[in-house]
Amino acid sequence: MSKTAITRAGFLRLAAAGLASALTARPLAAAPRPGGAAAGGYDFWFTRLKYNSGDWDVDQRMPANLITSLIDYTNLRVDPKEHTLALADPAMLSAPFCYLAGHKAVEFSQAERRNFERYVRNGGFVFVDDCNHDIDGLFAKSFEAQMAGIFGSTAMKKLPNDHPLYSSFFTFKGPPATSFELNGWGDDLIHDYLKGITINGRLGVLYSNKDYGCEWDYDWRNKRFLAEDNTRFGVNIIMYALSN
Repeated sequence: MSKTAITRAGFLRLAAAGLASALTARPLAAAPRPGGAAAGGYDFWFTRLKYNSGDWDVDQRMPANLITSLIDYTNLRVDPKEHTLALADPAMLSAPFCYLAGHKAVEFSQAERRNFERYVRNGGFVFVDDCNHDIDGLFAKSFEAQMAGIFGSTAMKKLPNDHPLYSSFFTFKGPPATSFELNGWGDDLIHDYLKGITINGRLGVLYSNKDYGCEWDYDWRNKRFLAEDNTRFGVNIIMYALSN
């Protein structure tokens, strides 16, 4: 195995032990751990990335719902608190999973761009959600342009509906639709695919135009009114991120 082709589980162990400097000549763990989460003995902590452009602080109740689902469905030791870190902060480099979302145009600073690339290339996983649920909206256009500038114009590709992501815990026949799509909001399209960037054979960036963040942004007590828990796909995303 090459030094950069580390699994996410290995990445998490290294980050938790403070040994990620063994990964490459550009050490990941030179940064402090996010919020001391690993020191608390957790297997997983949710990290939201804030960035200088746009509006990163969206779907504020969503992380609590995903955290609750992970506790309900899995045996992971899950930190009950959401962590928020600046993308420009080296502390984000030791998070096992990062979430980035927004509605507006995204323009990374040099430090944000450097950390995003370094994190993904060295084994990290970022779930990115377009809260406009548009293909050609401001967030979509600008974020995809950022990814093309960092990883190349052909790096972002559609994921096949038999991708292991869809069977990492629960089984789905491709990405579940959201009520926003079904109600004709956004670009009036049902997106039957997700996109991603694969580095050394593993998915490092998962990109959605489906607005899962807003779909899962409700008071956790309202889950009992759902015919089927729609955050189950979020469990798949996180379990895939931790195991690959």
